Amino acid sequence: MGFNRQKWVILGGATIVLVSVLIYFKGGVQPPASEGKSVIGPKVSGQTLQLTDAQMALVKVAPATLHPFLAQREAMGVIAFDDEQTVQVYPPYPGKILRGFKEEGDFVKKGETLYTLDSPDLIQAESTVIATAGVRELTTRVLERAKQLIALKGLAEKDYQQAISDQQTAEGNYNAARNALHLFGKSAQDIDRIEATHKVDSVLAIPSPLDGRVTVVAMSAAAGTYVQPGTAPAPYAISDLSTVWMLANVAETDIPLLEVGQSVLVRVMAFPQRTFQAKIDKVGTVVDPNTHRLQVRCVVRDPRHELHPGMMATFTIRTGADMQSVGLPDGGVVREGDGSYSAWVAEGQHRFRRRSVTLGVRQENLMQILEGIRPGENVATDGAIFLSNAFAVDASTGE
Repeated sequence: MGFNRQKWVILGGATIVLVSVLIYFKGGVQPPASEGKSVIGPKVSGQTLQLTDAQMALVKVAPATLHPFLAQREAMGVIAFDDEQTVQVYPPYPGKILRGFKEEGDFVKKGETLYTLDSPDLIQAESTVIATAGVRELTTRVLERAKQLIALKGLAEKDYQQAISDQQTAEGNYNAARNALHLFGKSAQDIDRIEATHKVDSVLAIPSPLDGRVTVVAMSAAAGTYVQPGTAPAPYAISDLSTVWMLANVAETDIPLLEVGQSVLVRVMAFPQRTFQAKIDKVGTVVDPNTHRLQVRCVVRDPRHELHPGMMATFTIRTGADMQSVGLPDGGVVREGDGSYSAWVAEGQHRFRRRSVTLGVRQENLMQILEGIRPGENVATDGAIFLSNAFAVDASTGE
């Protein structure tokens, strides 16, 4: 009886031990992590880093290959009005705006009326024509009578000469008055009508000086506004948009590559698959001390009026012959804290070495590698930032 009781006690204790072991290894309790183990894997030595299988899933590796890179420079800029083809349309004489005939964005022809003006100066000029025409007519009749009397010896010579002088003066004043009305835009037929009817018209039509588009309609163009010649803002501005400017901000390192007359290509976001031909028209003289960039002005032909001032644009200029270089995607290059650039070269399984690289241009999502990577080397083409961060963590912990 005592033996059986001892037997059951031993069997029960063994069962408890077995169950405890099973629970421990099936997830109930996990063995403690070894102290001093890094989550990202230890640095092998120097500039190398060893990854785990799980970490390798974050990195893509491919052989470095040569790509053709165009010898060109790019800069961002903006489309602007060609100021040399833009005219501020001021009134030639002071007066009140009666009516505006065009709105911003309208196309106009040269000579087409933009707005009308109630001009006191026009009334004065028309009145002068009427008055001088009457004096001219009177002096002409007096001179004709003087000629008849001088022929009959019935007029003194000095009176005859005075009649001639008066008529010549009246003729000159009359011609001057007509010419003044021409400056108001009146035709010879208009002046003849004013002279014949003795009726003045104070409405002065202000025409467009060129073919183009209305680019500005100022508040001064509102009816009833008193305007004067040369007093800003002009009621209207007209621009010939067959050419526009592209104002680009070019890095000062590229200044030696630029000269007036060079051909450039201009792209805008509205037409991503198209390029517009342009030429450098002016290279600025002052570098912005904050951005270290210089403004360059290009003249862009736009006969179809597709480019609108204010559009963001890209300026591209060829600077030499094309060259073959190693190209890495953006994900394969890292900008370090000191401003240098690096890439990661694969050395065996899961091991990478950091390599300093010299960059050239960026084209079609590829960075040109001038120095640091040789063709055929296996490189991390994606995940370089992860590798640099992992390396930095290891370095900071001293492991």
